[in-house]
Amino acid sequence: MIGSIRDHATGGKQSRTPLTVRPGWLDSAGAAPRAARMTTNRALRHLRPWLTLAAALVAPATAQAEIVLPAGFTARVYVTGDGFGGSTELRGRGIPTTPTLAVDQTGALYLARSGRRYSGGEFDYLTSIYRIKAGGAQLTAATEARYFHGPPLHNAQVSGGRGGRELFVTTFDRDRRVGVLYRLIDGRILFFAGGTPDPGTPPVLVQPEGAAVDSAGNVYVADRDRGVVVRFDPTGRVLDPSYLRVTRPRTLTVDDTDHLWVGSDGSAEAPWQAGPGELWRVAPGGERRLIVEGPVSQGLSPGPGGSVFVADRQGNEIFGVTADGNRLSLARFTDGDAPRGLVFVPDTAETRAAGLAGDLLASVIRTGVFQLNQIVRISGPFSELARRR
Repeated sequence: MIGSIRDHATGGKQSRTPLTVRPGWLDSAGAAPRAARMTTNRALRHLRPWLTLAAALVAPATAQAEIVLPAGFTARVYVTGDGFGGSTELRGRGIPTTPTLAVDQTGALYLARSGRRYSGGEFDYLTSIYRIKAGGAQLTAATEARYFHGPPLHNAQVSGGRGGRELFVTTFDRDRRVGVLYRLIDGRILFFAGGTPDPGTPPVLVQPEGAAVDSAGNVYVADRDRGVVVRFDPTGRVLDPSYLRVTRPRTLTVDDTDHLWVGSDGSAEAPWQAGPGELWRVAPGGERRLIVEGPVSQGLSPGPGGSVFVADRQGNEIFGVTADGNRLSLARFTDGDAPRGLVFVPDTAETRAAGLAGDLLASVIRTGVFQLNQIVRISGPFSELARRR
C-alpha cells in the first residue's frame, strides 16, 4: 500500500513553433507554414559578457529555438515552470527533469522525475511524481508541492496502459539491486510485482524501467540491468522471466495490434549516449523483428494505424515508425532542444471534453540543459501523416 512503497524497493510544408513561455500558453495555431520565431533578450547578453558558461546553461534561452512540424500540425507549451535549476539569479524556464510521462483516461498527466539510474554517488535521491490536471500548469518552487502525487520514490518511472485505464510505476534501489513494479489506479499506488526476494532466491526485478500491458492484461517490464523483458499475468505472477532477451531494454509500448515494441539502448551504457540503439517489434506469439537500428529511444507511444512514435534525443526529433519499418517525420528541434518521453492522450469522453483527445505530449529538454524540461502539446492530423510519406 502507499505507506509501504519505499520498503519494497529499499528493502513536406513545415510549421515552426518557438519553445517559449508566455501567460496563457504559447500557441502556434494558424502559423503553418510561416516560421514563428521567439525573440531573445539580447540586451542582457550584451550587458553581461562576463557570464560564465555554467550560468548561461541555466539562463533563459537566447537562441531562436524552434519545433519544426509538418503542415497542419501545431505545438504549444503545456506544462512549464519558473524558479527551478541553477542559482537564484539565473534560474531558467521549465520544471525539474521529467523523462517519463503518462496520461490517464481523465486527461490527467503524470510526470516522473529523474533519479540515480546511471551514476554513482553517496546521496539519497527520492522524488515524487507530479500529477497535472487536464489543461496544463505552470509550476514554481512555492507551488510545486501542490502537484506531488504519492510518496517519494527511488528512480521512479511512469508508463501508461491501454486507454489510460491503468498506469504503472517502476522503481529500484541501485545499490541493493532490487526493483519494484507498482500499479497506479484511481489515485492509489498498489504493489504489483518485484520487491525484496525470499532468502536464497534472486530478485524478480533488478532495474525495471519501461512497462506496458497487452489486451489480455499481461504486463511487460524492461529490466535493463539483466537485459530481459519480463512478462507477468494480470495478477502480477511471473509468466516468463526472460520473455525477450535484448541488450539494455528500456522503453516499451504495445500497439493497437497487440505487438510489443521494445526500445533498447544497445551499446549505450547511459541513454544520453549515442548508441546505436535498437527498436524491436514482437508479435503476440513471441516472434521478434528488428525494425530500426541506430536511434536510442527516449520514449515510445503507439499512434494511429498501428504506428509507434519515437523520441530521439540524439537526433533532436520525434518520428513515427510503421509496422513495415517506414519512418514518418513529425517534429525536429533546434538550438539544443531535444525530446525525451512522449505519450498520446487517450480518446475518452473526458479527454474529448477537455479538447485533448489524440494529442501528443512530449517532454522537451531546453537548450541542452537536461535538468530543465517543458511539456509540449502537439496537435494535428496524425492519422493522415502516414499517407504523406
